[in-house]
Amino acid sequence: MTAIPLRTPVLAAPGDRSFWLQDIGAKPVTKPLEGAHRTDIAIVGGGYTGLWTALRLRALAPERSVTVLEAGTCGCGASGRNGGQVHSWYAEIDALTSVVGIEEAQRLCAATAEAIEELAELQASGTIDMDLRLRGWLWTASSTAQEGAWDSAVEMTEKCATNTFRPLSAEEILQRTGSPVSYLGVSEERAGSLQPAKLALGLRDLAISRGVKIHEGSVVRNIVPGTPCELQTGIGTLTADTLVLATNAWLSCIPELHRHMFTVQSQVIATEPTGPFLDRLGLQEGVAVCDSQRQVTYYQRDQNGRLIFGHGSGRICYNDAFGAEFNRSKEGGRDNRAELKRLYPDLRDTRITHDWAGPIDCTPDHVPACGSLTGHRNIIFGLGLNGTGIAQAPVVARILASMALGRSDEWSRSGLVGLAQRRTLPPEPIRYIGARIVRAAVRRRNAAEIRNRQPNPLVRYLSDLVSGHEQKS
Repeated sequence: MTAIPLRTPVLAAPGDRSFWLQDIGAKPVTKPLEGAHRTDIAIVGGGYTGLWTALRLRALAPERSVTVLEAGTCGCGASGRNGGQVHSWYAEIDALTSVVGIEEAQRLCAATAEAIEELAELQASGTIDMDLRLRGWLWTASSTAQEGAWDSAVEMTEKCATNTFRPLSAEEILQRTGSPVSYLGVSEERAGSLQPAKLALGLRDLAISRGVKIHEGSVVRNIVPGTPCELQTGIGTLTADTLVLATNAWLSCIPELHRHMFTVQSQVIATEPTGPFLDRLGLQEGVAVCDSQRQVTYYQRDQNGRLIFGHGSGRICYNDAFGAEFNRSKEGGRDNRAELKRLYPDLRDTRITHDWAGPIDCTPDHVPACGSLTGHRNIIFGLGLNGTGIAQAPVVARILASMALGRSDEWSRSGLVGLAQRRTLPPEPIRYIGARIVRAAVRRRNAAEIRNRQPNPLVRYLSDLVSGHEQKS
């Protein structure tokens, strides 16, 4: 049977890795796959989605063997380089509803709230030290155009009889963030921030302790479909009855999935430790903050007094063939630095010690998709967490685990399963040219609106072709 080639990931050089990964000296603890091996269920991808799926599988079917293959170190992709923001899916309940309906959207949102409690228990029990601090997630406006971005989510959660969001005054935002620029918003109080690389490596260690076999440094080059299917790494092969693909943006190399997803670059910077200064400003440690731009700005203060500051760049590449250039901003995080100075002018001279970037897998409707490849029911995929995955990946993992086990339940029957009704993107080169035009319009619109100016009608029209935020986590 014809093999399915996978794109070889271009791993970030040591100096281009995220502050999170560098801070803990993340490195492999398992050996690459060598020789011929057999497993019941194979998972490609050792990030949040893959590791949570492995853990769900072991809990549901401990008699099944599970093997994870990771190209680099577990968590070296999006899971170890995001902004570390933890919040539920209630902020996206309107987007979820458009795909799965209000009843399931409410169930999925509630499941992410439960996942936050699961994280809290892992932290409290000492199972995973992830620096979790549930001190609130603030969804704010820093310009008039951003006001009310949360109205739909608030209205829908109120109809669902959940008290997820609480209105924020300018005074409270200033008290909790130390910035006078954001002046209106809502908060989700049972939310907050963590150290994402610690979580990823903690999940790796937990999975190993529960019987999951993990091989880091194992780049899967080809999949030979069949029952069973075979994964080829160059120096080893793994035969599996069922395969779960959890490689996020790298799934764009599979043509039938590429039609339903696109990849954008997100950028993050970290300042030098400035704890006493942040104390004087009033930025509370552990509070997660984001604004409501189309290319959202998001930040937190970590436990060492650093400001971790992210911003969606919207950068794209032809045919989603991203490589080393996506691992670090050519401008050294210029957009992030500009936003940092806008929100915290007193930090204009603060030294930036780390800047990094990486690809995010997005779907046109900004809602994840799960399913199986056409003609290959035993090859399952999960994609499109859209950069919001810390509390969401544990839920998507329930869907993937149920599908991998051939179960018929609320998870395998989720409205997130299947691509037939999901939006598609045009082929290249139309896709790339259109994305470049829309990205330029979004950037012009953002530049105008954060200064409370009106963009011209053409810019408004083009920028409206993209809805939702690129990344909140």
